[in-house]
Amino acid sequence: MKAQFRPLIVIFAVLAAITGLVYPAVMTAFGQAVFHRQANGSLVEVNGKVVGSALIGQQFDAPQYFWGRLSATTPNPYNATNSGGSNLGPTNPALADEIKGRIEALKAAGTDVSQPIPADLVTSSASGLDPEISPAAAAYQVARVAKARNMSANDVQALVDRYTKGRQFGVFGEPRVNVLELNLALDGKEVG
Repeated sequence: MKAQFRPLIVIFAVLAAITGLVYPAVMTAFGQAVFHRQANGSLVEVNGKVVGSALIGQQFDAPQYFWGRLSATTPNPYNATNSGGSNLGPTNPALADEIKGRIEALKAAGTDVSQPIPADLVTSSASGLDPEISPAAAAYQVARVAKARNMSANDVQALVDRYTKGRQFGVFGEPRVNVLELNLALDGKEVG
């Protein structure tokens, strides 16, 4: 019986060392060497101070800023430790109330809501943390932001165009605008 346990213990120890120590150490070193920014959370810095992450949305509700997608995390919006969608279906009255509330907030902030509103401005994302909006959602907010900042709509639209990212590798996903980066550019802050 002892003869059978020794090889099992050796195999267990070797596999534990490989999968628990060697592999994670190699992957961590590879990530830091090749994907340093991503491996560290894609942090956004302004003047050497971290102001957020390019991967996690933030709450913007002042009229002079572009607003991102609604956050479905509770009790605090954009709480990365509580990521998850609301799972509200199209017939759920809570979803209709959420949409009505966002439309009212857009109206109160001075947004002209007479045109169809892009869905990503009135619904939350699957993760509840989406940092990006569609170019249509950004364009929808240009007039409000321009008016609140005393800027021309063309200047604000030029910033939206500058911060619009295309499809990943030209094929995957949809064009998108990172709300944090766009709002920092509106404030004239250099992202580093």
